[in-house]
Amino acid sequence: MYLFLAFLLVPIIEIALFIQVGGLIGLWPTLGVVVLTAVLGTTLMRTQGRMAMGQVQNAFNRLDDPTEPLAHGAMILVAGVLLLTPGFFTDAVGFALLMPPIRIGVFKYLRSKVTITQFQMGGQAGFHDFRQGDSQLGDIIDGEATEVHPNREPTTGPSGWVEGPDRH
Repeated sequence: MYLFLAFLLVPIIEIALFIQVGGLIGLWPTLGVVVLTAVLGTTLMRTQGRMAMGQVQNAFNRLDDPTEPLAHGAMILVAGVLLLTPGFFTDAVGFALLMPPIRIGVFKYLRSKVTITQFQMGGQAGFHDFRQGDSQLGDIIDGEATEVHPNREPTTGPSGWVEGPDRH
């Protein structure tokens, strides 16, 4: 129902605003303002989007909850779409979403409406001392490893477990 009302009311509001603003300043200045807000909005969206992506990456690197930076990034994306849509009402909403205080308020409102039952990121964090053993890990097998460099020739022949290249 809300989506239907949005698709019905937003174009009506935009048409009314175009008629009013066009009557006040004329056709060409009105079109110039629409193009200017699209260009300005795209520039602002890029800079704000880069900052939001940096915050998301920092949250992942710190293994913090990335919900808020992801929400800010999504709101910046919606703001960009609204700014690229011709119209004064959509531009006003788009510019509002580019302002961090508005995004924080929208995020707090949405967070109050959503219930998270569980959130887990990564595995178990922290240090584990494998020397003491752990029944959850199963048996620990001790072994040795040798680093093999692909550019070097082997110093010995085949191990005897497999046939060499000349024994077919």
